[in-house]
Amino acid sequence: DEQAKKRTRKAQKFQKAIVGMSLDDIKKKKAMKPELRAQAKEAAAKEAKARQQATKAKVAPKKAAAPKAQQQKSQKLPKGAAGAGAAKKDFKGKK
Repeated sequence: DEQAKKRTRKAQKFQKAIVGMSLDDIKKKKAMKPELRAQAKEAAAKEAKARQQATKAKVAPKKAAAPKAQQQKSQKLPKGAAGAGAAKKDFKGKK
């Protein structure tokens, strides 16, 4: 009645695809040389920056045309001032 030591299995490593990227894309990216990866990153950053500036240029004229009265309304009021006109609750009845 000798008891053999229970063997434990080593967890196998595997890769899964993530949202927005297939497993093949991930493997290609991993296989890329660091220099190429850096160049691709810079190109993507430049493209995103250009796109952001283009949208800013479109949005800026619209903001300038907004009337002043509307801008004053959009400013946040302090917490206590929001319901200044409302009647306060009477808690004296509770004991």
